[in-house]
Formats: sequence, structure tokens, C-alpha cells
Amino acid sequence: MSKRDDLIAKYADDLKNKCGMSPDMDLLTKVTIGCGPSIYNADASTVSGTDSSELDTVKNNYLIKKLGLADSPALDSAIASVIETYGKSERNKYRAVVYYMLTKHFNKESVYG
Repeated sequence: MSKRDDLIAKYADDLKNKCGMSPDMDLLTKVTIGCGPSIYNADASTVSGTDSSELDTVKNNYLIKKLGLADSPALDSAIASVIETYGKSERNKYRAVVYYMLTKHFNKESVYG
């Protein structure tokens, strides 16, 4: 297995065991690939649920630019909901898992066609 496959397996495990979701492996793979090389960088591969600038980055670069959503309070509440589902005390919130849950939340699977 490649390093990326190992990471996708780790993300699927987080979705099952920490978030109580049954992952769509095809979508999870596409979201992970979409994250690019950041998944291999310890700092960039995770999202800090308490850092407002980090959460703004998720909102602007992912929800608005990638998923094409309009800026609204619904975006902030969706991010907060995903962080809550992942577990606020969970230290490593993987970016690919957060993006996957946001994609599912907004029913934007079509972006990954």
C-alpha cells in the first residue's frame, strides 16, 4: 500500500470510530487527493478547532472556493458542527476528514464528480 492509501485507511477509521459515520470510500479518496501534498505535512494535515484563522481558512479556501458556497453564517455553524462531531477534545482532526464531513453536510459530492 502507498502512503496515501495508509492515510485514507486512517481517515476512514476516524470517520467510523470517532465520528460514527460509515465512510463513502470513493468520495473519501477523492477528497484526500484534493488536499494535495498537505496530507503528508504534520501541521497542514490537521485542522485546529480552536484557531479562528484556521477555521476561516477552511471556510474561505474550501467551502467558498472549492465547493462554491456563498459566505453565510451557515458555513460557520457547519464547521462548528463538524468539529463537535469529530470531538473538540480530539487533538488530531485530519483535514481530509473535516473536508469530507463538510462535503457530505452540504451535499456537494458532485464537486468531486
